[in-house]
Amino acid sequence: MSSEKETTMPENEQPQAESTAETTAHAAENVTEAETAAPEADETEKLRGELEEMQQKYLYLLSEFENYKRRTAKERLDLFKNASKDLLVELLPVLDDFERGLQAMEVSTDVASVKTGVDLVYNKFKGILSNKGLQPMNAAGTDFDPELHEAISQAPAASEADKNKIIAEVEKGYKLNEQVVRYAKVIVGV
Repeated sequence: MSSEKETTMPENEQPQAESTAETTAHAAENVTEAETAAPEADETEKLRGELEEMQQKYLYLLSEFENYKRRTAKERLDLFKNASKDLLVELLPVLDDFERGLQAMEVSTDVASVKTGVDLVYNKFKGILSNKGLQPMNAAGTDFDPELHEAISQAPAASEADKNKIIAEVEKGYKLNEQVVRYAKVIVGV
């Protein structure tokens, strides 16, 4: 019996020894997991910090872009509002000349001098518009082109060659830098 006790005792002690070895192994694993978890936690915090920083940069850039869009839209509106400013400033002397001409016509009886004054003002006005790129289109005698002309009436053509040609120009057409700004109103031969 004593041999049974001896045999049993070491058996009882063996599971404890195994249990201690397992506990030590688990503890070593936990330490290893803790050691690896700490760098992972640091890495996660670092990535969160970078993410937050990038989100702040994104919001800043988005805000800057919205401000840029608002500013350029305002500048565009101001440009459209004041686009004709230069032309109007150049036309003010013509307006002054017309006012002086009207005053002179009230006092003057000489029609020739009034006509000369009106011609000077007309040529000055025409020169300013020409310098800005406005050019008249000559339509009389040319073929009708719906891209350049507006037919307001038709008239019988004098000959077969005059068909679909412009017989008379009622209102002159104009181009501004090669773009039609006013179509010539014409009478077309049929």
